[in-house]
Amino acid sequence: MASQTISPLSAPAAPDGERRAIRNVIDGEHVDGVRTFPKINPVDGTVIADVHEAGREHVDRAVAAARTALDGPWGRMSTADRARLMRRAADMIDRRSAELVAAEVGDTGKPVALARDLDVARASANFRSFADTGSAAGLDSYLTELPDGRKALNYAVRKPLGVVAVIVPWNLPLLLLTWKLAPALISGNTVVIKPSEDTPSSATLLAEILLEAGVPAGVVNVVHGFGPDSAGEMLTTHPGIDGVTFTGESSTGSAIMRAVAPRVRPVSFELGGKNAAVVFADADLDAAIAGLARSTYLNTGQVCLCTERIYVERSVFADVADGLAEQANRLRLGRPENPATTTGPLISRTHRDKVLSYYELAIEEGAELLAGGGIPTLGDGLDDGSWIQPTLWTGLDNTSRTVREEVFGPAAALIPFDSEDEAVALANDTEYGLAAVTWTSDLSRGHRVAQRMRVGMSWVNTWYLRDLRSPFGGTGLSGIGREGGMHSMAFYTEPTNVCVQL
Repeated sequence: MASQTISPLSAPAAPDGERRAIRNVIDGEHVDGVRTFPKINPVDGTVIADVHEAGREHVDRAVAAARTALDGPWGRMSTADRARLMRRAADMIDRRSAELVAAEVGDTGKPVALARDLDVARASANFRSFADTGSAAGLDSYLTELPDGRKALNYAVRKPLGVVAVIVPWNLPLLLLTWKLAPALISGNTVVIKPSEDTPSSATLLAEILLEAGVPAGVVNVVHGFGPDSAGEMLTTHPGIDGVTFTGESSTGSAIMRAVAPRVRPVSFELGGKNAAVVFADADLDAAIAGLARSTYLNTGQVCLCTERIYVERSVFADVADGLAEQANRLRLGRPENPATTTGPLISRTHRDKVLSYYELAIEEGAELLAGGGIPTLGDGLDDGSWIQPTLWTGLDNTSRTVREEVFGPAAALIPFDSEDEAVALANDTEYGLAAVTWTSDLSRGHRVAQRMRVGMSWVNTWYLRDLRSPFGGTGLSGIGREGGMHSMAFYTEPTNVCVQL
């Protein structure tokens, strides 16, 4: 198989007149795949790169390289030395932020400001946060006193889980990759990353940055491809993988669970959401409407935490509906480099077809359209992209498929309620359990309602405000396990108890 040593400055460039090539990164080398597939720019539908798809030999080689690195100097490196490397990597992410922003924008089409201020900023923050968490982590110790007078010291030590498969989605590819990669590395693991086929660029560039920062070859490997019968399935079924961390669709999480079940491998899943917001009449309505606009339409609705169900106390229902529809109509779709652009395209034409099917279903189910509902005509060479209108409905209820199934696009349904108990019951009437938001000026009610939500994350008068040490994850179809701070360390390490008779 063809390979190329990674340059300390950049990945291999395309010769003049040829498209850029995005190769696998295995044991510190750029490696050609068994075939290539096109990377489509969702902004205008053009092909911007050829991605090298990994075959089984590539996955075998990547897992073997990770195992060798785990058994080598990386596995013997102290936590303090790994933390220094991670802080150096964070500094290099900041220095090369323009390249990473370009990679994210090219893959996703999101506005430059969003990629810069959210995705890339959080990438370096994740490395610094977990360098601190890993450096401070400890475990239990006990002095055991026995009835016959003997004593023993019991103490636990952490060991890395091993070779971890890291599978990340296309909506926040760099942010979510570093959210998993940073705790895995500080814990001493090695990884094989399978980025989404729609967003291959930033994972490849990050692997290069980590090598330049001093992370040994083989510690971080990247294989490109698809799910079934491709790199995703080959990786999750590989006998050399010790655990799988995945963010993405609930159905894919179920498939991964089936794949690892025969070998009883641990998994950490952050899956889909059908998140609810509850607006009480005593809320600051201006703040609530602005917050709802952000939680519904950020990243074109392609965030697992986005709000898709909005329950509003009946006395203020019309005010919230009118205000949020106005916010939706103010959003500006356009080229990502234009400072006036607020909203990018969906990730692909395929995903747009899915979202549009829900737009059509909502009308069939009796929805009244307050904003959007279709495909915009933008001109300027953009109409071959994956654009869709931010959308808002009324007239649906919790029996509607549109209200029960995850759309994962810039759309939400407004539904009235009359009492606190009714609002909580409506919000909890779902198979998902990722996030919820409560808008109220009554602090006691805010605490009370937030705690009654059957979700992993419950916000009051805000959304997406995160402390990276706090638990992140969901229940039901929204996932298994928690990430963040020591919760991530618990997944990426195996404790061994040592008992010494004194």
